[in-house]
Amino acid sequence: MSRVCNLTGKRFMSGHSVSHANNKTKRKFNVNLRSVSLQSTILKANFRMKIAASTMRTVIKNGGFDRFIIKSDNSKLSENALKIKRKILRK
Repeated sequence: MSRVCNLTGKRFMSGHSVSHANNKTKRKFNVNLRSVSLQSTILKANFRMKIAASTMRTVIKNGGFDRFIIKSDNSKLSENALKIKRKILRK
């Protein structure tokens, strides 16, 4: 499975490791993914997904999974998150 956040679609970044002698070698900065279960109070369902730790902090800051999904811009959400958002907005 690819290392991509299931909510925001956040992926790895690429860059360089720079030695003391200023030699540059390519490297990847991986996303800090965590397996979590998020509860939707509107849909009365649990969603198991792998999300980035930074996304989890944002979910908590916004007041829960439902509020995070509703507040988020569609362009910043992944396809799975957009499907969940449409279900929430229908209710």
